[in-house]
Amino acid sequence: IYRGTLSKRGVWVITGLGKYFRQVNKNRNGFLSQAAFKEALKVFHLEIPERDFESLWLILDESKSDKVDYGEFIRAIFGEMNEYRKAFVRKVSFAYMKLDFNKTGSVPMVDVRKCYCAK
Repeated sequence: IYRGTLSKRGVWVITGLGKYFRQVNKNRNGFLSQAAFKEALKVFHLEIPERDFESLWLILDESKSDKVDYGEFIRAIFGEMNEYRKAFVRKVSFAYMKLDFNKTGSVPMVDVRKCYCAK
């Protein structure tokens, strides 16, 4: 898996795949089957030969559950987060939980305005 700097297209693909995963995850369990993952790669024009796909799947499905979640995918691409990034993510997650009053998973601008003052 590529661990160098990502191009603009690479960033677009990674973030786009995250959004795509959430959209196709119909039962909201956070996991995708092999077939759904293969389809996601096609959507983003990342078709790879079957032999290479099987190798990729073995790396991504580190829990050997025959399904992959976005977290496993990101860890395979970027590796584990260092402590600084983990602390930052915890802070952002805490702030997001405060903003998501209704626990819907999205925050309307009206709610952001209630909590944030740009002065």
